[in-house]
Amino acid sequence: MRRGLIPVAAVIVFWLAAPPIAGQTPAYIPPRTPDGKADLNGIWQALNTANYDLQAHAARAAMAMRAGPAGPIPAAGVLPLGAVGAVPAGLSVVDGDEIPYQPWALAKKKQNADNWLTSDPEIKCYLPGVPRATYLPFPFQIFQNDRFILIAYEYASALRTINLTDPGPPPIDAWMGQSVGRWEGDTLVVTVTGLNGQAWFDRAGNFASESLRVVERYTRTGPDHLSYEATIEDPKVFTRPWKISMPLYRRVERGARLHEFKCVEFVEELLYGHLRKPPIN
Repeated sequence: MRRGLIPVAAVIVFWLAAPPIAGQTPAYIPPRTPDGKADLNGIWQALNTANYDLQAHAARAAMAMRAGPAGPIPAAGVLPLGAVGAVPAGLSVVDGDEIPYQPWALAKKKQNADNWLTSDPEIKCYLPGVPRATYLPFPFQIFQNDRFILIAYEYASALRTINLTDPGPPPIDAWMGQSVGRWEGDTLVVTVTGLNGQAWFDRAGNFASESLRVVERYTRTGPDHLSYEATIEDPKVFTRPWKISMPLYRRVERGARLHEFKCVEFVEELLYGHLRKPPIN
């Protein structure tokens, strides 16, 4: 009986020691912070066209801008900047490539798209909101400790503090809302509420209301990669929750750092040109 057990034990030891079968990738084990959590520190950036349009889209021209008495305004006709101002084609980051708008909200989204050059908050240098801050074409930096996580964005010097202890309901609504995080294994899960409903998701006019609730998931999947997911819930605008997902890439070039992009001065003419007194002759 004992002799019969030896071959079985040998098979088990061999199976445990065998390398992964071709096509199987061992789970990545991320580096750790001093408190034992997955280390998300670093400068990261999305490399996609989600800021133009979350959904799949073909390349297209954008409306032109012309000078007017109240600053730049849309102009009919062909874009004078040619390819520089065009929208590049891109894949969808929306699961199923469907955003489940209520009928009235879908009409509002189309209206936003038709008027994005004067209506998109990004053009006016307002804070981007969540989740848009993640996939703007600018890097952001994560600073992590055992009490909170700070995310600094290059765009408009935006900042987010992710509280790892729930401080209670948001005291006010704001562009970036209130972020509360928790760990599920090696995944940082962040619930964002208290958003003011004024930020858009992209330049295609996708939007939400002040009832928006975003649940983000950050998972380290490699030395230089994060997996990012965001579940969108807003019963005022959508018929059901929906999700976006994308990889984020670490900036690894020597001397990588955030630069200043304080864009208010770039839009002064757009926002305040109508207030200028006419020049004295």
